[in-house]
Amino acid sequence: MEENKKLETKRIIIYLVITFVMTYAYSFGVVYPINNSANVRMELSAISGLLIAAVMFFPSIGVLLTRLITKEGFKNSWIRLNINENVKIILLAYFGPSILTFLGIIVYFLVFPSHFDLEFGFIAASLEASGVSVEEYPMPLFVVVLSQALTGLFLGPAMNFITCFGEEWGWRGYLLPKMAEKLPAIPMLLLNGLIWGLWHAPLTAIGHNYGVGYPGFPFTGIAAMCFFCIVMGIFLSYVTMKTKSCIPAVFGHGAINSIAALGMYFTKDGGNPFIGPAPTGIVGAIPFIVVAVIMLVFYFGKKENN
Repeated sequence: MEENKKLETKRIIIYLVITFVMTYAYSFGVVYPINNSANVRMELSAISGLLIAAVMFFPSIGVLLTRLITKEGFKNSWIRLNINENVKIILLAYFGPSILTFLGIIVYFLVFPSHFDLEFGFIAASLEASGVSVEEYPMPLFVVVLSQALTGLFLGPAMNFITCFGEEWGWRGYLLPKMAEKLPAIPMLLLNGLIWGLWHAPLTAIGHNYGVGYPGFPFTGIAAMCFFCIVMGIFLSYVTMKTKSCIPAVFGHGAINSIAALGMYFTKDGGNPFIGPAPTGIVGAIPFIVVAVIMLVFYFGKKENN
């Protein structure tokens, strides 16, 4: 029994070392130089986006290597999902993050009504920066926003499945169950989210999610990302633990990735990434925070007491 506990601890350490070393080395050795190339922008933006997306596969690569190195095998991989028994949780995972994002957008504009712009100045400015005027664009901007919202809500979780599986099989399908065996529920969730946030640190330092040049750069952004990952991680951990599968978390992660930028379209300048309307900002994240607290108190807290 004691040997099994030591082996599981060893596997956690090996997994984290492999995943973090790959991610940090690749981010600073490949993504950062290309992202900051002197010949920038339009030609490299698509390439940079693909390079950043590739990072999402490292947690799953870490799982594969750890299982092979430690001869763990692939039983109890937390991939199989009993759909019939978990329909409600699957629907919660698929649509929940989008609904919470919509609510966060509403909260943000209730707090900052002057930021609301139905002329979609942020989109117009982005088009003009790429050399396209609003008048030349083939459809009205409100149609663009509506299509983005509907696509993100109904198709986004499925469209992002492969890349988000790359992350979620690692953080929720491998690390979470092992940590759950060693720590009380609430400390485990906080630590799991913190680790997930720190894993994002290289991309945050490059400017992903929070940009560059803000006070305390890049540490303020890394701290904000860690907070968001803790909050979002509680939701993703809930749907994982309820179903004994990481697949609902994959859908939830895909949903937030597909819909997170929606609120920015209703502003003139995209808002403030630390405040909102994106859910990575503290105001935009209020619905997520409320749900996370409810899950901590009424689900994980009760499990901890039992």
